Amino acid sequence: MRTIAVVGASLAGLHAARTLRAEGFEGQLVMVGEECARPYDRPPLSKQFLSKGWTAEQVALEDAQAPLQAEWRLGCRATGLDLGRRELALDSGERLGFDGLVIATGTAVRRLPLNAVPGTHVVRTLEDATALAAALDAQPERVAVVGGGFIGLEVAASCRERGLAVTLIEPAAVPLGRVLGAAMGGAITALHTARGVDCRTGVSVLGHEVDARGRISALRLSDGSRVAASVVVVAIGVVPATDWLEGSGLRLDDGVLCDETCLAAPGVVAAGDVARWHNRRTGETRRVEHWDNAVRQGRHAARRLLDADGSRTAPFEVLPWFWSDQYDRKIQLYGSALAHDEVRVVQGSAEDGRFMALYRRGDRLCAVLCVNMARALPPLRSLLETGCAFDDAVASARAVAA
Repeated sequence: MRTIAVVGASLAGLHAARTLRAEGFEGQLVMVGEECARPYDRPPLSKQFLSKGWTAEQVALEDAQAPLQAEWRLGCRATGLDLGRRELALDSGERLGFDGLVIATGTAVRRLPLNAVPGTHVVRTLEDATALAAALDAQPERVAVVGGGFIGLEVAASCRERGLAVTLIEPAAVPLGRVLGAAMGGAITALHTARGVDCRTGVSVLGHEVDARGRISALRLSDGSRVAASVVVVAIGVVPATDWLEGSGLRLDDGVLCDETCLAAPGVVAAGDVARWHNRRTGETRRVEHWDNAVRQGRHAARRLLDADGSRTAPFEVLPWFWSDQYDRKIQLYGSALAHDEVRVVQGSAEDGRFMALYRRGDRLCAVLCVNMARALPPLRSLLETGCAFDDAVASARAVAA
């Protein structure tokens, strides 16, 4: 290959590019990124960037001592893909030819009509987080967070750590219930309630009010209540950024559908939040929106791209792992808790906010949740990776030093 284009200059794209160079690719490497900013780490944006005053330099991903040898096209959006001609269409009107392509465009935030109202924010980009931090610096009387997923809860925690009043609005009966189950989602919600967050669950936003300046002033909820807030953060999830690929011939189904090795088409791979593939390890065909997956899948996809016939590339099989920092709690989930049959607390207490819980699917261990028990997680990871029977995992977990 003479030219490889990487569309998406964030975590997955950056690690794919680094791997391409590390694996010996010496041709032209073009990084196409919609944002003007150099690659940066997103997880701190809803946490340390808001609560501890981190700067753009502190979330930078590039290594100044080992710069990537690439041509950077930042502030440049891909608008189309012609697989037959091996060309990308860019919003500048340019047509960029390639021999190999890495798709790592990630996701875009879901929005509500009220997102058009001044004072309403999302948290996805560095620009988003910078604008929200400035709004919080103005000490609003109340912040309303719409959405009780991990981003929404992290923003709520960051605002409380600033001493701000916060109302959390979540349509589901239990925040994180779909991801962690009702019991564990309830335990995380209780942590926020204990820290002073006004948690409104089972309700949605029906409308909003503005002040004399046209800025957001209140939200009207489905239960008839009203929440006065001069800053609103909408955190209702994301969608894969695949609109630019419509009509390209790639299979699009909640992301870019790949084979088990991350190949989407000959000479085209996908990685990170935008990639949907069958993971033999979990038995699921899905996207994984986690930092660790973006890093590992970016590397794997790069190696697959350089392996023309796929003979040297194994399927991409990983157990998902993610963490979330909320207040003084580090929440970690290893494995997949989706469609679990049982969750059992085996160490500590959910009421005390320091515990380990195991998830069962069938008769096997499928996931481990640790809250402020990070040292207890590594031994359980090996049990997950070997497909341990649930009863054996429970016995082993209870013997692990916390």
